[in-house]
Amino acid sequence: MKKSVLAFGALALGVAFSAPAMAADVSACLITKTDTNPFFVKMKEGATAKAKELGMTLKSYAGKIDGDSETQVAAIETCIADGAKGILLTASDTKGIVPVVKKARDAGILVIALDTPLDPIDAADSTFATDNFLAGKLIGQWAAATLGDAAKDAKVAFLDLTPAQPTVGVLRDQGFMTGFGMDTKDPNKIGDEDDSRIVGHDVTNGNEEGGRTAMENLLQKDPTINVVYTINEPAAAGAFQSLKAVGRDKDVLIVSVDGGCPGVKNVTEGVIGATSQQYPLQMAALGMEAIKKFADSGEKPKPTEGKNFFDTGVSLVTDKPASGVESIDTKAGMDKCWG
Repeated sequence: MKKSVLAFGALALGVAFSAPAMAADVSACLITKTDTNPFFVKMKEGATAKAKELGMTLKSYAGKIDGDSETQVAAIETCIADGAKGILLTASDTKGIVPVVKKARDAGILVIALDTPLDPIDAADSTFATDNFLAGKLIGQWAAATLGDAAKDAKVAFLDLTPAQPTVGVLRDQGFMTGFGMDTKDPNKIGDEDDSRIVGHDVTNGNEEGGRTAMENLLQKDPTINVVYTINEPAAAGAFQSLKAVGRDKDVLIVSVDGGCPGVKNVTEGVIGATSQQYPLQMAALGMEAIKKFADSGEKPKPTEGKNFFDTGVSLVTDKPASGVESIDTKAGMDKCWG
């Protein structure tokens, strides 16, 4: 009973955008991991603007924290009951949410995963996302090229997302390892590697506090860490604070993924060495267009040629370009950033 009350309270926070009454039959839901991370704030902004443009009704829901799958499940149940035509979803538990996603699809609802592929990926009708493996690979290549010969003796800390190992976290983590020249072993799993350069993995829940704590934990394990991979820029900011507290902020490379305006600013200021920029507003806007097209014609979106998802693009942002790694500078990154 208590869980039901909590779930209902969280759902009550959903924000509805109502289009003109004549278009109210084309409705959609946006369900994000949180409503505080700038990435998801921008995603909601893109979906809301596109709903208004297309004359659709949009209801938005979010977990209380990154990893709160229970609230997301409850949100999908609500969207089914409301008769939504489509759901845009960034799943916290990419495996655990599959049964309720199947229930939505069986009810004739188009389900599009945004940013984070479900496990398996075809559990959703389509996925609109950054190539998260490539995003990780780019920052791994940059870190290796920046270190040069010293890369073979690096001490690397991995600040991941949650213990559930959602696909987005696995793809970025394993992409970094590939770019850095590490053997990933099972590419679908974090933590089974045996490269001696890996100090360890810890989880951050994708926020600053989690980044601080994870960095502190790994520094206790090995205070000589000199490379830090982070799942996103809030975690990177937290890691930097912990490094600064022990006087290590000048001699450790931090790399990340997101490309939000605060993160790009941190690249400019030297907090983050390089970040892979993704485009959440575009993901959500394209997702809304796909739901409208499905409602009008029954046609489902198609993946990018050669891939099993629709690729919404990624760019490496750094002011210290590395040979052989394509990048843009922070001025260009600020022109494209969000949050």
